[in-house]
Amino acid sequence: MKLPAPPTEKSFPSALHHPRTATVIGRWLGLAVAICFLTGLFSHFQQDSPAWLHIPSRPASLYRVTQGLHVLSGTVVIPLLLAKLWTVYPKLFAKLPWPPSRKALTTALERGSILVLVSTMALELFTGFLNTLQWYPWPFPFKQTHYALAWIIVGALLVHLAVKLPLILTHWRRTPADRAPIADSLPPAITGLTRRGLFRTVAGAATLVGITSVGQSVPALGPIAVLAPRKPNVGPQGLPINRTAKDAGVAGIDADWRFTIAGPRQLSYTLDELQQFPQSRADLPIACVEGWSQGARWEGIRIRDLLRLSGAPPGSRVRVVSMEKGGFYATSELPAEFADDPLTLLALRLNGAELSLDHGFPARIIAPNRPGVLQTKWVHHLEVIS
Repeated sequence: MKLPAPPTEKSFPSALHHPRTATVIGRWLGLAVAICFLTGLFSHFQQDSPAWLHIPSRPASLYRVTQGLHVLSGTVVIPLLLAKLWTVYPKLFAKLPWPPSRKALTTALERGSILVLVSTMALELFTGFLNTLQWYPWPFPFKQTHYALAWIIVGALLVHLAVKLPLILTHWRRTPADRAPIADSLPPAITGLTRRGLFRTVAGAATLVGITSVGQSVPALGPIAVLAPRKPNVGPQGLPINRTAKDAGVAGIDADWRFTIAGPRQLSYTLDELQQFPQSRADLPIACVEGWSQGARWEGIRIRDLLRLSGAPPGSRVRVVSMEKGGFYATSELPAEFADDPLTLLALRLNGAELSLDHGFPARIIAPNRPGVLQTKWVHHLEVIS
């Protein structure tokens, strides 16, 4: 029995695999990837700020918005990437030009860039999704790996765009042929789905995924956030917990506990003495790298007031030390602008009650426009850095 001939690129003449279709979906995908990359850079530089970069303390909710967009855009990329791959998969059946020529080199470069781009995007999305679940079943550090993969994606994407630019420009705008009915130009898909139907399906899927996940950072949409791993208002004192006191090895304080400040003047206070200070209030969100955020009311002592008491000169930075046993964020640093911001507190109370142990009792840092991992809990020592 004679076997059927293997498929070729011409075996898929449907308009759903036309370059115009791939270009339209590619624009949507490119926009989502750009938003995800830029907001991811902002989050990375918040935690590892280069000396040349100035991160402002205001707007107070800026990180809440950017990190919410980062996780949202990364989630929306998933259906867009799958749709993009489906529109172009017939290219897998195209033969490389032979003998070797300039066209063959261009084709090989295109396929190589696609291989790198798709594999790194798949790994980036997979590890990013598991990060939202706080599950790290791999031996490498997530933050550094996620950051490196992002730059590999950008490099591969630029190569791919450079190779495909003539085709993209040709199909960037609709032509008279694109406005004509599908039956007048290319055969419909076997499923009967038209090109316009595909666009609506992909846009609808991306929108649905976004709406059902963004509720972890937009409380108004919380009730329908069925795809979000966190409900922002569920947890002790109305806030979720990422790292419990048990995980951090913190069991509480004893009668000898003291809060200390190392500066030009060395200061030391008991918890009762801290509670006798004039207390300030700040309505600020906790915004975590996993994408969830929730506003709360904090009460405590302004960091800038404590620095003045210690004789710290203007423009001082502050190293914050936690009672946490080890961990990547047992210490953090407040840049001068954050330390001097009146909203930055050594918080002692949350939503009208004393901090629970899981939320950082006896004291924690709360500051505007900061990732949750830098809002250090279980604080017992500040060190002035002039």
